[in-house]
Amino acid sequence: MIVYFRLLKESFSFAMNALRNNKLRTLLSLLGVTIGIFSIIAVLAAVDSLDRKIKKDLSSLDKNTIYLMRFSFGPSEIPQWKREQFPNVKYDEYEYLKSSVNNTKEMCYQMFTSRQSLKYEANIVSDVNVVPVSHEFIDIQGLEFQEGRFYNESEANSGAALVVLGNEVAQGLFEGTDPIGKNIRMYGQKFTVVGVLKKKGAGIFGDSDDTSVFLPVNFLRRLYGDNNDSMTPVIVIKPEKGIDMEAYKAELIQKLRNYRGMKTGEIDNFFINVLSGFTDLLDGIISKMNLVGWIISGFSLLVGGFGIANIMFVSVKERTNLIGIQKSLGAKNRFILFQFLFEAVILSVIGGLIGLILVWLISIILSNVLDFEFVLGIGNVLLGTGLAAVIGLISGILPAISASKLDPVEAIRTGM
Repeated sequence: MIVYFRLLKESFSFAMNALRNNKLRTLLSLLGVTIGIFSIIAVLAAVDSLDRKIKKDLSSLDKNTIYLMRFSFGPSEIPQWKREQFPNVKYDEYEYLKSSVNNTKEMCYQMFTSRQSLKYEANIVSDVNVVPVSHEFIDIQGLEFQEGRFYNESEANSGAALVVLGNEVAQGLFEGTDPIGKNIRMYGQKFTVVGVLKKKGAGIFGDSDDTSVFLPVNFLRRLYGDNNDSMTPVIVIKPEKGIDMEAYKAELIQKLRNYRGMKTGEIDNFFINVLSGFTDLLDGIISKMNLVGWIISGFSLLVGGFGIANIMFVSVKERTNLIGIQKSLGAKNRFILFQFLFEAVILSVIGGLIGLILVWLISIILSNVLDFEFVLGIGNVLLGTGLAAVIGLISGILPAISASKLDPVEAIRTGM
Protein backbone atom coordinates (compact mmCIF):
# COMPACT_ATOMS: atom_id res chain seq x y z
CA MET A 1 0.00 0.00 0.00
CA ILE A 2 2.89 2.36 0.81
CA VAL A 3 4.31 1.69 -2.65
CA TYR A 4 1.06 2.84 -4.28
CA PHE A 5 0.95 5.99 -2.15
CA ARG A 6 4.51 6.73 -3.23
CA LEU A 7 3.51 6.00 -6.83
CA LEU A 8 0.57 8.38 -6.53
CA LYS A 9 2.87 11.05 -5.11
CA GLU A 10 5.35 10.62 -7.98
CA SER A 11 2.53 10.69 -10.54
CA PHE A 12 1.23 13.93 -9.04
CA SER A 13 4.75 15.33 -9.23
CA PHE A 14 5.05 14.31 -12.91
CA ALA A 15 1.64 15.90 -13.65
CA MET A 16 2.69 19.16 -11.98
CA ASN A 17 5.97 19.13 -13.90
CA ALA A 18 4.02 18.67 -17.15
CA LEU A 19 1.94 21.71 -16.26
CA ARG A 20 5.00 23.78 -15.36
CA ASN A 21 7.26 22.73 -18.21
CA ASN A 22 4.68 22.71 -21.02
CA LYS A 23 2.10 25.21 -19.79
CA LEU A 24 0.46 26.07 -23.10
CA ARG A 25 0.36 22.51 -24.43
CA THR A 26 -1.02 21.12 -21.18
CA LEU A 27 -3.61 23.86 -20.72
CA LEU A 28 -4.86 23.44 -24.28
CA SER A 29 -5.14 19.68 -23.70
CA LEU A 30 -7.02 20.22 -20.43
CA LEU A 31 -9.33 22.80 -22.03
CA GLY A 32 -11.60 20.10 -23.46
CA VAL A 33 -12.06 18.44 -20.06
CA THR A 34 -12.60 21.83 -18.41
CA ILE A 35 -15.26 22.85 -20.95
CA GLY A 36 -16.93 19.43 -20.83
CA ILE A 37 -17.16 19.31 -17.03
CA PHE A 38 -18.20 22.98 -16.95
CA SER A 39 -20.98 22.35 -19.50
CA ILE A 40 -22.39 19.27 -17.78
CA ILE A 41 -22.23 20.62 -14.22
CA ALA A 42 -23.52 24.06 -15.27
CA VAL A 43 -26.57 22.47 -16.92
CA LEU A 44 -27.16 20.09 -13.99
CA ALA A 45 -26.74 22.89 -11.43
CA ALA A 46 -29.13 25.17 -13.34
CA VAL A 47 -31.73 22.42 -13.74
CA ASP A 48 -31.36 21.35 -10.09
CA SER A 49 -31.77 24.97 -8.98
CA LEU A 50 -34.87 25.33 -11.15
CA ASP A 51 -36.28 22.05 -9.83
CA ARG A 52 -35.62 23.14 -6.24
CA LYS A 53 -37.30 26.49 -6.90
CA ILE A 54 -40.37 24.82 -8.42
CA LYS A 55 -40.71 22.44 -5.46
CA LYS A 56 -40.29 25.31 -3.01
CA ASP A 57 -42.92 27.43 -4.78
CA LEU A 58 -45.37 24.53 -4.96
CA SER A 59 -44.65 23.21 -1.46
CA SER A 60 -47.56 25.18 0.01
CA LEU A 61 -49.96 23.51 -2.43
CA ASP A 62 -51.31 19.98 -2.24
CA LYS A 63 -50.31 18.02 -5.35
CA ASN A 64 -53.94 16.94 -5.65
CA THR A 65 -55.08 20.56 -6.02
CA ILE A 66 -57.41 20.85 -9.02
CA TYR A 67 -57.79 23.81 -11.40
CA LEU A 68 -61.19 23.59 -13.13
CA MET A 69 -61.36 25.90 -16.16
CA ARG A 70 -61.88 26.09 -19.93
CA PHE A 71 -58.16 25.66 -20.67
CA SER A 72 -55.82 22.68 -20.26
CA PHE A 73 -52.42 22.90 -18.56
CA GLY A 74 -50.98 20.33 -20.97
CA PRO A 75 -51.51 18.96 -24.49
CA SER A 76 -55.07 17.98 -25.43
CA GLU A 77 -56.55 15.73 -28.14
CA ILE A 78 -59.46 18.16 -28.55
CA PRO A 79 -58.93 20.46 -31.58
CA GLN A 80 -58.08 24.06 -30.76
CA TRP A 81 -61.09 25.45 -32.63
CA LYS A 82 -63.36 23.37 -30.41
CA ARG A 83 -61.55 24.33 -27.21
CA GLU A 84 -61.97 27.98 -28.09
CA GLN A 85 -65.74 27.48 -27.95
CA PHE A 86 -65.69 26.18 -24.36
CA PRO A 87 -67.49 28.46 -21.88
CA ASN A 88 -65.80 29.94 -18.84
CA VAL A 89 -66.64 28.49 -15.44
CA LYS A 90 -69.22 30.62 -13.62
CA TYR A 91 -69.51 31.85 -10.06
CA ASP A 92 -72.82 30.03 -9.62
CA GLU A 93 -71.10 26.80 -10.75
CA TYR A 94 -68.48 27.35 -8.07
CA GLU A 95 -71.23 27.82 -5.44
CA TYR A 96 -73.06 24.72 -6.64
CA LEU A 97 -69.96 22.51 -6.70
CA LYS A 98 -68.83 23.78 -3.31
CA SER A 99 -72.10 22.72 -1.73
CA SER A 100 -72.57 19.44 -3.61
CA VAL A 101 -69.20 17.71 -4.23
CA ASN A 102 -68.19 15.36 -1.43
CA ASN A 103 -64.73 15.07 0.15
CA THR A 104 -63.81 18.68 -0.64
CA LYS A 105 -61.58 20.42 1.89
CA GLU A 106 -61.53 23.89 0.26
CA MET A 107 -62.79 25.42 -2.98
CA CYS A 108 -62.29 28.97 -4.22
CA TYR A 109 -63.14 31.08 -7.25
CA GLN A 110 -60.32 33.02 -8.92
CA MET A 111 -59.89 35.19 -12.00
CA PHE A 112 -56.80 35.65 -14.14
CA THR A 113 -56.84 39.25 -15.29
CA SER A 114 -54.64 42.01 -16.68
CA ARG A 115 -51.91 43.72 -14.71
CA GLN A 116 -52.59 47.08 -13.13
CA SER A 117 -50.92 50.19 -11.69
CA LEU A 118 -51.46 51.04 -8.03
CA LYS A 119 -51.21 54.51 -6.53
CA TYR A 120 -50.77 55.84 -3.00
CA GLU A 121 -50.44 59.60 -2.79
CA ALA A 122 -47.50 60.42 -5.14
CA ASN A 123 -46.16 56.86 -5.27
CA ILE A 124 -47.09 54.59 -8.18
CA VAL A 125 -46.22 50.91 -8.69
CA SER A 126 -46.83 49.67 -12.22
CA ASP A 127 -47.25 46.24 -13.81
CA VAL A 128 -48.67 44.59 -10.68
CA ASN A 129 -50.12 41.08 -10.87
CA VAL A 130 -53.75 41.34 -9.70
CA VAL A 131 -55.32 38.24 -8.12
CA PRO A 132 -59.11 38.56 -7.64
CA VAL A 133 -60.10 35.57 -5.52
CA SER A 134 -62.66 34.38 -2.96
CA HIS A 135 -61.77 34.13 0.75
CA GLU A 136 -60.92 30.38 0.71
CA PHE A 137 -57.80 31.10 -1.32
CA ILE A 138 -55.70 31.69 1.80
CA ASP A 139 -56.35 28.13 3.02
CA ILE A 140 -55.46 26.64 -0.37
CA GLN A 141 -52.38 28.75 -1.09
CA GLY A 142 -51.07 28.96 2.50
CA LEU A 143 -50.22 32.68 2.45
CA GLU A 144 -47.98 34.02 5.23
CA PHE A 145 -48.44 37.56 6.56
CA GLN A 146 -45.91 40.14 7.64
CA GLU A 147 -48.75 42.18 9.10
CA GLY A 148 -52.51 42.41 8.89
CA ARG A 149 -54.84 39.69 7.58
CA PHE A 150 -56.76 38.29 4.61
CA TYR A 151 -60.34 39.41 3.98
CA ASN A 152 -63.03 37.19 5.55
CA GLU A 153 -66.04 35.42 4.04
CA SER A 154 -68.55 38.20 4.50
CA GLU A 155 -66.14 40.82 3.08
CA ALA A 156 -65.42 38.55 0.11
CA ASN A 157 -69.09 37.79 -0.59
CA SER A 158 -70.06 41.45 -0.45
CA GLY A 159 -67.18 42.43 -2.74
CA ALA A 160 -65.69 44.88 -0.26
CA ALA A 161 -63.01 47.25 -1.58
CA LEU A 162 -60.19 45.61 0.38
CA VAL A 163 -56.73 44.61 -0.78
CA VAL A 164 -53.82 42.47 0.44
CA LEU A 165 -50.42 43.60 -0.83
CA GLY A 166 -47.36 41.59 -1.78
CA ASN A 167 -44.19 42.62 0.04
CA GLU A 168 -42.50 44.42 -2.87
CA VAL A 169 -45.71 46.25 -3.80
CA ALA A 170 -46.12 47.46 -0.21
CA GLN A 171 -42.50 48.68 -0.13
CA GLY A 172 -42.94 50.51 -3.42
CA LEU A 173 -46.12 52.26 -2.34
CA PHE A 174 -45.44 53.00 1.32
CA GLU A 175 -41.62 53.03 1.51
CA GLY A 176 -41.41 51.49 4.98
CA THR A 177 -44.42 53.19 6.60
CA ASP A 178 -47.31 51.15 8.00
CA PRO A 179 -49.78 50.47 5.15
CA ILE A 180 -52.56 48.84 7.20
CA GLY A 181 -55.78 50.88 7.02
CA LYS A 182 -54.40 53.18 4.28
CA ASN A 183 -56.26 53.71 1.00
CA ILE A 184 -54.72 53.03 -2.41
CA ARG A 185 -56.18 53.52 -5.87
CA MET A 186 -56.66 50.77 -8.49
CA TYR A 187 -59.23 50.39 -11.30
CA GLY A 188 -60.08 54.04 -10.58
CA GLN A 189 -61.42 52.96 -7.17
CA LYS A 190 -60.24 53.28 -3.56
CA PHE A 191 -59.13 50.12 -1.75
CA THR A 192 -58.30 49.77 1.93
CA VAL A 193 -55.14 47.79 2.73
CA VAL A 194 -55.86 45.03 5.27
CA GLY A 195 -52.70 42.91 4.98
CA VAL A 196 -49.11 42.65 3.73
CA LEU A 197 -47.52 39.30 2.88
CA LYS A 198 -44.10 38.07 3.95
CA LYS A 199 -41.34 38.33 1.36
CA LYS A 200 -41.20 35.13 -0.65
CA GLY A 201 -38.80 35.66 -3.58
CA ALA A 202 -39.17 35.30 -7.33
CA GLY A 203 -41.64 32.74 -8.67
CA ILE A 204 -40.86 30.02 -11.23
CA PHE A 205 -42.76 31.86 -13.98
CA GLY A 206 -41.62 35.37 -13.10
CA ASP A 207 -44.62 36.37 -10.97
CA SER A 208 -44.60 35.87 -7.23
CA ASP A 209 -46.71 36.85 -4.25
CA ASP A 210 -44.21 39.70 -3.63
CA THR A 211 -45.34 41.48 -6.81
CA SER A 212 -49.04 40.59 -6.51
CA VAL A 213 -52.11 42.03 -4.83
CA PHE A 214 -55.22 40.12 -3.74
CA LEU A 215 -58.76 41.48 -3.69
CA PRO A 216 -62.27 39.98 -3.39
CA VAL A 217 -63.30 38.47 -6.72
CA ASN A 218 -66.86 39.76 -6.21
CA PHE A 219 -65.58 43.34 -6.33
CA LEU A 220 -64.35 42.78 -9.88
CA ARG A 221 -67.49 40.84 -10.82
CA ARG A 222 -69.60 43.75 -9.62
CA LEU A 223 -67.41 46.23 -11.52
CA TYR A 224 -67.08 44.38 -14.85
CA GLY A 225 -69.59 41.53 -14.77
CA ASP A 226 -68.93 37.85 -15.52
CA ASN A 227 -68.50 38.03 -19.30
CA ASN A 228 -65.44 40.23 -19.62
CA ASP A 229 -63.00 38.91 -22.22
CA SER A 230 -59.99 40.26 -20.31
CA MET A 231 -60.66 37.92 -17.37
CA THR A 232 -60.36 34.12 -17.24
CA PRO A 233 -62.09 32.49 -14.26
CA VAL A 234 -60.95 29.26 -12.61
CA ILE A 235 -62.32 27.15 -9.77
CA VAL A 236 -59.49 25.97 -7.50
CA ILE A 237 -60.31 22.84 -5.51
CA LYS A 238 -58.41 21.18 -2.66
CA PRO A 239 -59.78 17.67 -1.99
CA GLU A 240 -59.56 15.88 1.34
CA LYS A 241 -56.35 13.93 1.91
CA GLY A 242 -56.26 10.22 1.17
CA ILE A 243 -59.29 10.10 -1.13
CA ASP A 244 -59.55 8.22 -4.43
CA MET A 245 -58.67 11.00 -6.89
CA GLU A 246 -60.14 9.22 -9.91
CA ALA A 247 -63.48 8.76 -8.13
CA TYR A 248 -63.35 12.40 -6.97
CA LYS A 249 -62.70 13.69 -10.49
CA ALA A 250 -65.48 11.47 -11.86
CA GLU A 251 -67.94 12.96 -9.34
CA LEU A 252 -66.77 16.49 -10.16
CA ILE A 253 -67.20 15.89 -13.91
CA GLN A 254 -70.67 14.38 -13.47
CA LYS A 255 -71.89 17.21 -11.21
CA LEU A 256 -70.72 19.93 -13.61
CA ARG A 257 -72.07 18.12 -16.67
CA ASN A 258 -75.48 17.77 -14.98
CA TYR A 259 -75.45 21.42 -13.93
CA ARG A 260 -74.66 22.51 -17.48
CA GLY A 261 -77.30 20.17 -18.90
CA MET A 262 -74.87 18.30 -21.13
CA LYS A 263 -76.12 15.25 -23.02
CA THR A 264 -74.63 11.76 -23.01
CA GLY A 265 -71.97 11.47 -25.69
CA GLU A 266 -71.03 15.16 -25.63
CA ILE A 267 -67.39 15.78 -24.76
CA ASP A 268 -66.61 17.70 -21.57
CA ASN A 269 -66.44 21.42 -22.34
CA PHE A 270 -64.06 22.06 -19.44
CA PHE A 271 -60.72 20.73 -18.18
CA ILE A 272 -59.81 19.27 -14.81
CA ASN A 273 -56.14 20.15 -14.35
CA VAL A 274 -54.57 18.35 -11.40
CA LEU A 275 -51.42 19.97 -10.02
CA SER A 276 -49.63 16.60 -9.84
CA GLY A 277 -50.06 16.27 -13.62
CA PHE A 278 -48.58 19.73 -14.06
CA THR A 279 -45.59 18.88 -11.84
CA ASP A 280 -45.13 15.61 -13.76
CA LEU A 281 -45.07 17.65 -16.98
CA LEU A 282 -42.43 19.94 -15.48
CA ASP A 283 -40.40 16.92 -14.31
CA GLY A 284 -40.50 15.56 -17.86
CA ILE A 285 -39.27 18.88 -19.27
CA ILE A 286 -36.48 19.01 -16.67
CA SER A 287 -35.43 15.44 -17.52
CA LYS A 288 -35.24 16.35 -21.21
CA MET A 289 -33.18 19.42 -20.39
CA ASN A 290 -30.77 17.20 -18.44
CA LEU A 291 -30.55 14.76 -21.36
CA VAL A 292 -29.84 17.51 -23.90
CA GLY A 293 -27.20 18.94 -21.57
CA TRP A 294 -25.51 15.55 -21.28
CA ILE A 295 -25.51 15.04 -25.06
CA ILE A 296 -24.06 18.47 -25.84
CA SER A 297 -21.49 18.28 -23.04
CA GLY A 298 -20.55 14.73 -24.03
CA PHE A 299 -18.91 16.04 -27.22
CA SER A 300 -16.78 18.42 -25.16
CA LEU A 301 -15.76 15.56 -22.88
CA LEU A 302 -14.86 13.48 -25.94
CA VAL A 303 -12.58 16.25 -27.17
CA GLY A 304 -11.15 16.56 -23.67
CA GLY A 305 -10.44 12.84 -23.61
CA PHE A 306 -8.50 13.08 -26.88
CA GLY A 307 -6.53 15.98 -25.43
CA ILE A 308 -5.55 13.98 -22.34
CA ALA A 309 -4.61 10.95 -24.48
CA ASN A 310 -2.47 13.18 -26.69
CA ILE A 311 -0.55 14.73 -23.82
CA MET A 312 0.01 11.29 -22.27
CA PHE A 313 1.41 9.85 -25.52
CA VAL A 314 3.76 12.86 -25.69
CA SER A 315 4.70 12.28 -22.05
CA VAL A 316 5.51 8.61 -22.76
CA LYS A 317 7.66 9.69 -25.71
CA GLU A 318 9.54 12.26 -23.65
CA ARG A 319 10.18 9.84 -20.76
CA THR A 320 11.07 6.73 -22.80
CA ASN A 321 14.65 6.78 -21.48
CA LEU A 322 13.41 7.11 -17.87
CA ILE A 323 10.98 4.21 -18.37
CA GLY A 324 13.86 2.05 -19.66
CA ILE A 325 15.99 2.92 -16.61
CA GLN A 326 13.10 2.16 -14.21
CA LYS A 327 12.52 -1.21 -15.87
CA SER A 328 16.23 -2.08 -15.85
CA LEU A 329 16.26 -1.40 -12.10
CA GLY A 330 13.41 -3.88 -11.57
CA ALA A 331 10.24 -1.81 -12.00
CA LYS A 332 7.38 -4.06 -13.05
CA ASN A 333 5.03 -3.36 -15.94
CA ARG A 334 2.22 -2.77 -13.43
CA PHE A 335 4.23 -0.01 -11.76
CA ILE A 336 4.80 1.79 -15.08
CA LEU A 337 1.14 1.29 -16.05
CA PHE A 338 -0.18 2.78 -12.81
CA GLN A 339 2.31 5.62 -12.96
CA PHE A 340 0.93 6.90 -16.26
CA LEU A 341 -2.69 6.09 -15.38
CA PHE A 342 -2.44 8.10 -12.16
CA GLU A 343 -0.85 10.96 -14.06
CA ALA A 344 -3.66 10.98 -16.66
CA VAL A 345 -6.32 10.91 -13.94
CA ILE A 346 -4.63 13.72 -11.98
CA LEU A 347 -4.34 15.91 -15.09
CA SER A 348 -7.98 15.26 -15.98
CA VAL A 349 -9.18 15.97 -12.43
CA ILE A 350 -7.27 19.26 -12.45
CA GLY A 351 -9.14 20.22 -15.64
CA GLY A 352 -12.43 19.13 -14.05
CA LEU A 353 -11.77 21.16 -10.89
CA ILE A 354 -11.12 24.25 -13.00
CA GLY A 355 -14.51 23.65 -14.67
CA LEU A 356 -16.21 23.27 -11.26
CA ILE A 357 -14.61 26.47 -9.97
CA LEU A 358 -15.92 28.33 -13.04
CA VAL A 359 -19.44 26.97 -12.42
CA TRP A 360 -19.22 28.02 -8.77
CA LEU A 361 -18.09 31.56 -9.64
CA ILE A 362 -20.77 32.00 -12.31
CA SER A 363 -23.48 30.63 -9.98
CA ILE A 364 -22.55 33.25 -7.37
CA ILE A 365 -22.62 36.06 -9.94
CA LEU A 366 -25.96 34.99 -11.44
CA SER A 367 -27.55 34.50 -8.00
CA ASN A 368 -26.72 38.10 -7.12
CA VAL A 369 -27.66 39.59 -10.49
CA LEU A 370 -30.87 37.65 -11.28
CA ASP A 371 -32.34 37.25 -7.78
CA PHE A 372 -32.49 33.51 -8.44
CA GLU A 373 -30.57 31.10 -6.25
CA PHE A 374 -28.23 28.94 -8.34
CA VAL A 375 -26.99 26.09 -6.17
CA LEU A 376 -23.91 23.97 -6.88
CA GLY A 377 -24.72 20.93 -4.76
CA ILE A 378 -22.15 18.53 -3.31
CA GLY A 379 -23.67 15.80 -5.51
CA ASN A 380 -22.80 17.73 -8.67
CA VAL A 381 -19.29 18.48 -7.36
CA LEU A 382 -18.69 14.77 -6.74
CA LEU A 383 -20.21 13.91 -10.12
CA GLY A 384 -17.95 16.40 -11.91
CA THR A 385 -14.85 15.14 -10.12
CA GLY A 386 -15.81 11.52 -10.78
CA LEU A 387 -16.45 12.19 -14.48
CA ALA A 388 -13.08 13.92 -14.81
CA ALA A 389 -11.37 10.95 -13.17
CA VAL A 390 -13.15 8.50 -15.48
CA ILE A 391 -12.21 10.55 -18.56
CA GLY A 392 -8.59 10.57 -17.38
CA LEU A 393 -8.67 6.83 -16.75
CA ILE A 394 -10.10 6.02 -20.19
CA SER A 395 -7.86 8.49 -22.00
CA GLY A 396 -4.72 7.35 -20.20
CA ILE A 397 -5.18 3.59 -20.57
CA LEU A 398 -3.64 3.24 -24.06
CA PRO A 399 -0.58 5.47 -23.39
CA ALA A 400 -0.07 3.69 -20.07
CA ILE A 401 -0.22 0.24 -21.70
CA SER A 402 2.20 1.32 -24.43
CA ALA A 403 4.61 2.63 -21.76
CA SER A 404 4.37 -0.54 -19.65
CA LYS A 405 5.17 -2.77 -22.65
CA LEU A 406 8.36 -0.94 -23.67
CA ASP A 407 11.48 -3.08 -23.81
CA PRO A 408 13.97 -1.62 -21.26
CA VAL A 409 17.01 -1.91 -23.56
CA GLU A 410 15.20 -0.42 -26.56
CA ALA A 411 13.72 2.30 -24.32
CA ILE A 412 17.17 3.31 -23.00
CA ARG A 413 18.67 3.22 -26.50
CA THR A 414 15.78 5.28 -27.95
CA GLY A 415 16.17 7.93 -25.29
CA MET A 416 19.92 8.32 -25.82
